[in-house]
Amino acid sequence: EVQLVESGGGSVQPGGSLRLSCAASGYIYPNCMGWFRQAPGKVREGVAGIYTANVDTFYTDSVKGRFTISQDNAKRTLYLQMNSLKPEDTALYFCAARYTSGSSWCQRNFAGADFNYWGQGTQVTVSS
Repeated sequence: EVQLVESGGGSVQPGGSLRLSCAASGYIYPNCMGWFRQAPGKVREGVAGIYTANVDTFYTDSVKGRFTISQDNAKRTLYLQMNSLKPEDTALYFCAARYTSGSSWCQRNFAGADFNYWGQGTQVTVSS
């Protein structure tokens, strides 16, 4: 089992920045992790993913150049640095994790939101 706990959400003005953290606990650190978000009345969407074994990263188009996913294996923590935030980034952000066979499989898992473990979410609100 893997437990995921997100933190770092909050309210920020457009153009501002936030850094989300996801602390993972469990016997083995997952090798495929991602950030997802869900706004009221909308479906959950993938934001960014990472294959931790070789640090391959992938992003949804709307956040490329603004968001950066990273990890600290020693701390067993996943991060999402969010810059140039927009009102449309407002959502509940979730961390997700699983074990998978390689980077290409991790990207497929991310595209399908096919993860075994999910956190409870942290709210991000962008408004003036």
